[in-house]
Amino acid sequence: MCYFRALPATKRTSAAKPRTAAERKARLKRILSALDGLYPEATCALHHNDAWQLLVATILSAQCTDERVNKVTPGLFEKYPTMRDLAAVSQDELAADIHSTGFYNNKAKSIIGAARTILHDFGGEIPRNMNDLLRVPGAARKTANVVLGTAFGIAAGVVVDTHVQRIAGRLDLTKETDPGKIEKDLMKLLPQNRWILFSHQVIHFGRGICVARKPKCAECPLETICYSKDKTSVTRAHAKAS
Repeated sequence: MCYFRALPATKRTSAAKPRTAAERKARLKRILSALDGLYPEATCALHHNDAWQLLVATILSAQCTDERVNKVTPGLFEKYPTMRDLAAVSQDELAADIHSTGFYNNKAKSIIGAARTILHDFGGEIPRNMNDLLRVPGAARKTANVVLGTAFGIAAGVVVDTHVQRIAGRLDLTKETDPGKIEKDLMKLLPQNRWILFSHQVIHFGRGICVARKPKCAECPLETICYSKDKTSVTRAHAKAS
């Protein structure tokens, strides 16, 4: 009689590392193709109705899950429907409203500062270029890239969040660990028309398959070209005669 017994996760033999520019280009093409197959219409997971709401939501998302932010923002924007409303609120009151997102005092200060700066310096319009947007409190480069890319379709850079940082390293798309340097590497590597979509796809990929502690390599379409040191997989079944 034969029966099947599932085996535990095991270390996998590493895929061959590309040696030439042509091999690296072909590998990148396979990576992008796989991401397109998995997430052809990936977009930002933060719920928003306009660029201002997206900016606020992105500020709130620092060290917080998108799921939590999406639970907070409906009530927040109902209470403060306009930018002027958030420019006028006290920091203590806003901090209480966003308490569950963590780091609420700093986030409240940034949101109020952002509202006042945009109203005073930019006539109430969200800047559509990186240099101006970086002048807005709370809008560091990652946040600015999210707003420019998602709200305006402007590919000014590549969003590097924790998922993109981790997976870019696992897939050997960069040797860097600093987000700014990772972004520069990705901007050189990827065609500009992929900068926006790539980040969204990788974020979804990092949440669903290439998770931090236990990547689901058996489900991954990139398993055969991945040579990450922490790659694991599951032998789905093992036949044994008796």
